[in-house]
Amino acid sequence: MIQHFRKKFILISTSALLVVIITIIGSISAVTYFQARQEVNSVLSILSDNEGRMPARQVPSQSNFFPQQRFTRESLSQYRYFSATIPHNGDPIQVDNQHILSVSAATIRQLAQRVERRNNDHGQVLYNSNVYAYQVRRMGKRTLVVFLDESLMMSRAREIINLGVLLGVVSMVLYTIILVLFSQRAIRPIIEAERRQKEFITNAGHELKTPLTVISANTEMQELTNGETELTTSTKEQVSRMTKLINYLVSLARLQEQPQMNIVPVDASAAVDRAVAGFKNVAANAGHQFEAAVAPAITVMADENYLYELVSILIDNANKYCDPDGTVSVQLAAVKKNAVLTVTNSYAKGAQVDTKRFFERFYRENKARTLSKNAGYGIGLSMAQTIVHNFNGRISAKYAAGRISLVVSLRRVTK
Repeated sequence: MIQHFRKKFILISTSALLVVIITIIGSISAVTYFQARQEVNSVLSILSDNEGRMPARQVPSQSNFFPQQRFTRESLSQYRYFSATIPHNGDPIQVDNQHILSVSAATIRQLAQRVERRNNDHGQVLYNSNVYAYQVRRMGKRTLVVFLDESLMMSRAREIINLGVLLGVVSMVLYTIILVLFSQRAIRPIIEAERRQKEFITNAGHELKTPLTVISANTEMQELTNGETELTTSTKEQVSRMTKLINYLVSLARLQEQPQMNIVPVDASAAVDRAVAGFKNVAANAGHQFEAAVAPAITVMADENYLYELVSILIDNANKYCDPDGTVSVQLAAVKKNAVLTVTNSYAKGAQVDTKRFFERFYRENKARTLSKNAGYGIGLSMAQTIVHNFNGRISAKYAAGRISLVVSLRRVTK
């Protein structure tokens, strides 16, 4: 129980930090990327306004969503760019490649013609593994196409993004290690409270058994002296119920202390058949029809004794809360890689029942959970859930078509 809570605490804390880190890094990455794109567009606008050349005077400030550095002639000299002017009268294309060395004049003319055919004012072209952003400006009888090598800006953005991801991963790993090392200390008050609760239940169970034994013995002596009466019968019934309740509480406390289970391959079909055989007469005496469909040779990883106890709890629960003249059914089947045990009982008013609360300790729905004097204490299904969790399986409850079903799924062992 405590180890399960500790793992859940670590998982939730780590997941919360992961969400925060992803949000921060994602925001920084998005801002960095948009700033880089903004810088590319600003430089292209400046060059386009000056017909593909360096501005001769003060560079006007650009109005952008994200604030950025003011461009000067010195700062613009770091960029690699070129331009092409396409006359509309069919004259040769004029090329300005003074600020680029890796692209020839002939290639610039081909790129300009490719851009003109696209009929877009903005975009990107790929040449020789480099990406060039472009901007088109139409001026009367000619069209100016300015190209800018955006690798410098985008590489800076990628470096910041990669650094953010690296720092995020390192922070996540360090936080997880620290959390694992100190989680025991963080949940120590809960561990102590849980330990005291279990000690109290165990000690109280032993202390309560002594007066119950005395009451039971006195009742038997009274019956031997005066014979069995309605009073002695009622007293014995209540002593029996109290004894069962104490045994349930002690068993549940021990189950949550991670008992020494012998988890080995177990013949689940045989265990279910054995439990079914023990409850056929019980169901018949209660006036219920009993059905069983157990697939043969299904093997699961479990403890044989606890698996039998699990099946018995589920069948006993179904028999207790079944409608008069209703049906209790048990089915074990292989579903893909799992063994699925389904125990169902008739209950016409099940739509009013909150099946999600069935596994809460001491939960008893006023109408659904107290159908007869044989109704339990709201502990059995909590014990069943603990056993299933120790088997690394899943258990759930559902209602459909006038029937309540308890479904257990365990991993099958296949050859």
